[in-house]
Amino acid sequence: MIIVDFEKKHIDEARAVALSNYNEERRLVKELPEINDLPDMTMFAENGLGVAAFENGKMTGFLCCFSPWDNAFGTAARGTFSPLHAHGAAAENRVRVYRSMYKAAAEKWVKAHITYHAVSLYAHDEKALQAFFLYGFGVRCSDAIRHTEGVACGAPDNISFRRISAGEAPSVREMRRMLSEHLGDSPCFMYSDESEFRSWLENAEKRGSVIYTAQAVATGSSPVAFIEVTDSGENFVTDTACMKNICGAFCLPEYRGTGVFVALLGFVLNSLRNEGAELLGVDYESFNPNALGAWEKYFTPYTRSVVRRIDEGVLRKYPL
Repeated sequence: MIIVDFEKKHIDEARAVALSNYNEERRLVKELPEINDLPDMTMFAENGLGVAAFENGKMTGFLCCFSPWDNAFGTAARGTFSPLHAHGAAAENRVRVYRSMYKAAAEKWVKAHITYHAVSLYAHDEKALQAFFLYGFGVRCSDAIRHTEGVACGAPDNISFRRISAGEAPSVREMRRMLSEHLGDSPCFMYSDESEFRSWLENAEKRGSVIYTAQAVATGSSPVAFIEVTDSGENFVTDTACMKNICGAFCLPEYRGTGVFVALLGFVLNSLRNEGAELLGVDYESFNPNALGAWEKYFTPYTRSVVRRIDEGVLRKYPL
């Protein structure tokens, strides 16, 4: 096996490898839609951070990433991310291929002072997951998918559901704040201070998403749970025309376990199906126990994004 720099001339072969990997996952996750093309890979050839593996003149894999950015995932580190379409490996010797490619790519990344490495892998690709786990990666987040057939759950008598207007988005601000506080606690530790939360909230209320709420009749119009939906999500699968994606959700603690949230999810699914959507996706942090338990009960995971933080002391070896 030889490892070379990823170049534009490799894109067609890389696209075929990536689509083959996607179809492997699709055979195991029946909800995944048929996809015959991938996002443009030119940027991965131009930033000089990618590699490709060849044996006997045939590509056996490639591993690329986005150009780096500072303060990755809220840390002080410079980071990069390899999305689903930026890597792939042949089934044969996949663990060895991925480990060899990461060894070569990671050297490039660290020389560029990139110490936070993130890679999105298919949830059922045990060989790829093993390769990265052996190099010190751990799972951070996941994507999951389901058809828009409704969830079997009777709605509580004292609860009503509706899609709220854009001007009513402030009605879920308090729940968004509670969600932010929850994510800042153990074991998530995704902390946002007041300034960061307000900045995020301002953008969230302008992004054109659709919000569905559950209201308790006894409290008038005050929502007790919400689910927020957008047209696209975190990877190329979510851009499928027939798919919508959950980008936020919360239920007040006193209404958990009452069937309110599941009934709201059923309302969302029915509404989306009536509007022509066939699929619904969701992304969530795997270290958020509430999200993990709720989403994986009703959705099928198809990605696991893994991360590794390199000890910044090594940067003394590679002065810029």
